[in-house]
Amino acid sequence: MKHIGNLTYANGAKKSRKRIGRGAGSGHGGTSTKGHKGAQSRAGYKTKMAFEGGQMPLSRRVPKFGFFNRFRVEYQVINVGRLQEMVDLNIITENKITLESLFELGAVSKRNMPLKILGNGELSASLTVEAHGFSETAKQKIESAGGTAIIHE
Repeated sequence: MKHIGNLTYANGAKKSRKRIGRGAGSGHGGTSTKGHKGAQSRAGYKTKMAFEGGQMPLSRRVPKFGFFNRFRVEYQVINVGRLQEMVDLNIITENKITLESLFELGAVSKRNMPLKILGNGELSASLTVEAHGFSETAKQKIESAGGTAIIHE
């Protein structure tokens, strides 16, 4: 029968930690398992993230190609057809549509990423749409349905 006085941990639940730098009696005395001399035996030693011991690092061995534009703006997109679908299902009840309102409705997944409206599909509802960008066809379809396309700064 187990009593509070003789409770023990389950087998393998607790590992004994190697306590280094605690003298000769610890079993790791002298050099504290760090070997003799060299940077790695010193206090405060840090290695570079991709350091491979002097060997040419993988990031420099692999061939580079292409071009990465770090100023590219990544948009989240929604089509005018999807806006009309949401109007038909009474998901969109207001006349004005913004990134914030689309985020609240779950039509877009990120609040802090710019929004672009694309022209795929048909739009018959008169909507005031505020977004960071519009394709030409989207702008035409919104305006021909009697709505306005406002570019958000």
